[in-house]
Amino acid sequence: MKKSLYILSLSIILFSCKEAKKEESTAKEENLIEITTTQFKSASMEIAPPTDQDFDVTIKTSGKIDVPPQNRAQITSFIGGYVKSTKLLVGDQVKKGQALLTLENTEFLDIQKEYLDVSEQINYLKSEYLRQKALFDEKITSQKNYLKAESEYKRAKGMYQSLKAKLAMLNISPANVEKGNLTSVITIFAPISGDIVVMNANVGMYVAPSDVILDIIQTSHLHLELNVFEKDILKVKQGQKINFTIPEASKETFNAEVHLVGKSIEGNDRTINVHGHLDENIKQKLMTGMFVEAEIVVDSKKGLGIPAEALITENNKNFVLLLTQTKNDSYFFKKVLVTVGQRSEKFVEIIADNQVNATSKILVKGVFDVAN
Repeated sequence: MKKSLYILSLSIILFSCKEAKKEESTAKEENLIEITTTQFKSASMEIAPPTDQDFDVTIKTSGKIDVPPQNRAQITSFIGGYVKSTKLLVGDQVKKGQALLTLENTEFLDIQKEYLDVSEQINYLKSEYLRQKALFDEKITSQKNYLKAESEYKRAKGMYQSLKAKLAMLNISPANVEKGNLTSVITIFAPISGDIVVMNANVGMYVAPSDVILDIIQTSHLHLELNVFEKDILKVKQGQKINFTIPEASKETFNAEVHLVGKSIEGNDRTINVHGHLDENIKQKLMTGMFVEAEIVVDSKKGLGIPAEALITENNKNFVLLLTQTKNDSYFFKKVLVTVGQRSEKFVEIIADNQVNATSKILVKGVFDVAN
């Protein structure tokens, strides 16, 4: 009797070991991940099915941070000269009308001398013209003399106005020139308020009329300039929300709004320009010329969503951990490939298929610990 009980006990033990090995073998064959109840609780893991979530339908695009043309000024001089003085550096703020630098050139003196000569002649030519006109009206002089006097006066008057405008462009006072106060140095003033972003002037260097001496930008008018492909442009409307990032500088997501949509297709890439307004509180963080990646929200929809932390991304493929069974104080999960749709701040849309649907039980918390 004792021998029979011994054999029976031994058989049960062997059978249990065989079943355990079989379960272990099955788990390995199916590539299941086993998590004990103790591990599950200590890592505060959670299991939940996908839930209905609201997702934004977006159009992906790219562009840059820029300013309108009227808020950018390139400083040049229509007559070249040598830089006499400047105290400004890139990054300095300037106000409209502020002195930027001084240039020196003897050509400035030549223009002033020419203006002075013409201004002295014009009074005589005017009086001569009026005298000849009066004589012609009384038929005392010939029409030839009258027309000659008129021509000389009008030519001198045109030259006078032209030189006066040149002096104004050089910021030289015509009144001072007429008083005999000539100068070889001119001052260039800021046409707008803003920040200096380019500075190409050093004391003593010569700048030609075609040279850009410095750039001023009004950063308070920063905006987005996006390039949207032709296939997507009909979905874009004024007032739509824009979410964008600056991949080279930050992972932070910023907000903007569609303000203007272009009316023509530009370039070989068949894109349309979209102008976006920025939130005032983020302008101080940005700089002109920054490359941006953006998503324009064009619609919204319902979809099955899981928390973003529940998604595993490997080699540009997305997976979730699907609960297959619970046995012997252990949870068994299978890594399942899923198709991802839209994304929100906290959730990721997954497209239902034969393996994952609304009733599937997915590990939604603690996935990082399991995946690693």
